[in-house]
Amino acid sequence: MDENEDKSREVRQPGPEQEPTEPIRAAAEPATGVAAAPAKDEVEEPPAKAGPVPLSERDYKRLNRREVLKLTPLVLLGAFAIPKLQHKLLEKGVALSDWASNAYFSKSRLARTFNDSDVVPFQKFPYNGYDVLDPEVDLESWSLTVEGSVKDPGEFELAKIQALPKVVQNTRHVCVEGWDAIGNFGGARVSDFLQSIGADLDAKYVEVECADDYYESIDMWSMLQPQSLLCYEMYGKPLDRGHGAPLRLQLPTKLGYKQAKYLTTLRVTNVLTPERRGYWEDQGYAWFGGL
Repeated sequence: MDENEDKSREVRQPGPEQEPTEPIRAAAEPATGVAAAPAKDEVEEPPAKAGPVPLSERDYKRLNRREVLKLTPLVLLGAFAIPKLQHKLLEKGVALSDWASNAYFSKSRLARTFNDSDVVPFQKFPYNGYDVLDPEVDLESWSLTVEGSVKDPGEFELAKIQALPKVVQNTRHVCVEGWDAIGNFGGARVSDFLQSIGADLDAKYVEVECADDYYESIDMWSMLQPQSLLCYEMYGKPLDRGHGAPLRLQLPTKLGYKQAKYLTTLRVTNVLTPERRGYWEDQGYAWFGGL
């Protein structure tokens, strides 16, 4: 409450030289102390009650919308309290968020890059806590299998990827486990690699498979974004095993689970493999996974 509204009102009493505004009836009161009834002509009629003011049709509709909006949070909370509705509501929420991030995405819009002074030391760049087993990739014999809508399918050794123009960038990695870190990453643009193998750049998706049985799919526009890398270096050194050696995706416009590690297969396609949209997506995570 405003301080000015907290002040009590003063009741003005008649002063010694001021006549009272109301007649004094104390002398007319009986000795019993019960006030005498006022004369008939002194009885005041109660004020007439004002009738309701009819609302216009426009105001009525506006009121209805306002009341519905007020009740919406309560309805949603109540719906979440019903076990049968929880899963469907979560699915709808994830789908809406995914649609919005997809609609906002533009391959010409770059993720923020940082100065070297902003990069965390390599020792402090977290490993994904989900990874508990090293898939023990044979780094000497490793190759990337390329399939799908490409002119030059086959096996590609790491040296062929490293022969493409190298990009080094300081970008933020955001993990759904609740952490993020700015790191230094190096590799070849996915777009350069796709062009080198004659990929159909009008295809909808790129699927990848990994040595640790992980799998992922990404929309083609995200893969063609100029910061999307086939990453083989961190901090100027070859990837270590914990970070996905010898090759991983580094996509600064995506959440961490989209940035698959230990790549073994890359496939260009217009149709996603049934029930293999993504390891976590098949368990309810958003498919687009954009930032």
